[in-house]
Amino acid sequence: MDSKTKANPSRAGKPPRTLIQARDLGRIEVSRHVVATIAGHAAAGCYGVVAMAARGLRDGLAERLHRDKLHRGVEVEVREDGIAVSLFVIVEYGTRVSEVANNLSNAVRYSVERTLGLPVVEVNVNVQGIHVSGSGGS
Repeated sequence: MDSKTKANPSRAGKPPRTLIQARDLGRIEVSRHVVATIAGHAAAGCYGVVAMAARGLRDGLAERLHRDKLHRGVEVEVREDGIAVSLFVIVEYGTRVSEVANNLSNAVRYSVERTLGLPVVEVNVNVQGIHVSGSGGS
C-alpha cells in the first residue's frame, strides 16, 4: 500500500476491520466486508464457477451460498503491502480447474483493484466442491 493507505489499528490481536485511505480532502474507510462483497460478485460471474461456498466443510460437503451472501465465501486479509483474498468456490464438472482458478484470480484482482484503487497482493482459490449437472435425458 502507498504511504497514505493503511489498515485500521488492530484490536487486541484481531485483524483490522477497515482500510483507511487518507486524501487531500478527507479520509476514505472501506470495511473488509465490502472488499469481500466485491470479490464475491466478481468470482460468481466467472466461467466454470457454479457458486460460492461457505468457508468450512460440514461432513465433507460444501454449502452453496445464495447471491446475497457471497461475502461469506471470501476471506480478506489486510497486509502492509496490500490485500490478500481467499475465495471458496464450487466449480462445474468437466472444466479445467487450473484455468478456472487462474481466470478467477485475475478477475477478482482486477475488480478489487479497479473499484478500490488498492493493490491485491495475493488471491487464493479454494475449490470446495465439484458440481455435476443432471443430464436432461428421457
